[in-house]
Amino acid sequence: MATLPITKRGAEKLKAELHKLKTVERPWVINAIAEARAQGDLSENAEYEVAKDKQGFIEGRIQEIEGKLSVCQVIDPADLHADGRVVFGATVQLEDEASGASVTYQIVGEDEADIKLGLINIGSPIARALIGKEKGDTAEVQAPGGVKHYEVVAVSYV
Repeated sequence: MATLPITKRGAEKLKAELHKLKTVERPWVINAIAEARAQGDLSENAEYEVAKDKQGFIEGRIQEIEGKLSVCQVIDPADLHADGRVVFGATVQLEDEASGASVTYQIVGEDEADIKLGLINIGSPIARALIGKEKGDTAEVQAPGGVKHYEVVAVSYV
């Protein structure tokens, strides 16, 4: 399996979720299953079925996170020295050439992406169009509403 890029913040977030799943969620669901078993007939016990489903979800998520953490490449944007080029982890200020609207995005891994927070997935069309660009360059992005042109106003590594 190929390595997955992830920011330092994203890796810490995944580790915190994994810790919570193992120390809080897993013990809770084991207890819930034990309580449901104590109620008797499991064939008609809705609480037991819900707890078993929850356990399956928790165990699956634990495996998923452990798998991602085992192949991830943690990148700290503050340590990047990309000479002003847009790379993974960079924060990019853009100006829409048509409307003049300004937006700022940080290019992050898939688990960290949240457009409302200005975090875009490295695999998104806009991130792919921006990679390798420098201040003053124009990026052409194929968006659902048609082609958009963005000027790179600033690139930072924070």
